[in-house]
Amino acid sequence: MLIGFGLCLLGLGFASLFVDRRAAHFFYDHIREPLFVFMDRTTHWAKGGYWLAAAVVGYVGSQVAMHFMGSRAWLHSVAKDSLSFLACLAAASLVLHIVKRVFARRRPRDEMEMGLYEFRVFDFDAIFSLDQPLNSFPSGHAMTIMCAAIVASCLWPALSAVWFVIALWLGLTRALLTAHFLSDVFIGAGIAMLSSREVILGFFPGFAPAWF
Repeated sequence: MLIGFGLCLLGLGFASLFVDRRAAHFFYDHIREPLFVFMDRTTHWAKGGYWLAAAVVGYVGSQVAMHFMGSRAWLHSVAKDSLSFLACLAAASLVLHIVKRVFARRRPRDEMEMGLYEFRVFDFDAIFSLDQPLNSFPSGHAMTIMCAAIVASCLWPALSAVWFVIALWLGLTRALLTAHFLSDVFIGAGIAMLSSREVILGFFPGFAPAWF
């Protein structure tokens, strides 16, 4: 099932390339301050650094606790859950950053504020530049929160729809705030869904619900 959803997200992403600029201008012109403030306060819940830190603390903390407290089932579960998220994030990040470097793209705010819009496909100056303004495509926030939703769906499968709706909303705030284009969000989420599915089925098979 996740293969179908992931491919749908990628398809939405590629279709969005045709409306990205118009959608970004619409969001920029029509999002009012109360909604903007709300989204600005919540969008960083999808920030990779926070989730990475939480997973590392969960894994290391569980290992330390088992050293002093002995083997406990719940500590093994925390370690496995944390490790599965780290593996999903690593795999999805590898794919995303390859795409991000090859299809170097300006963020929508560059167009809004300076009239600049471009992809630089296989532009090695852009790919290896230390100053990297061309890093919009795909969205790392959308990727991260979708990885979190996948792992949450393994832990609490009855609430899977809730986790995916939250993940999509937090991803879409990146486009609504004109930090990313719509295609950045959908493709970042699609990469996360497909990569995470393969990681979990390949390395944590007992962790996945039957509908994966």
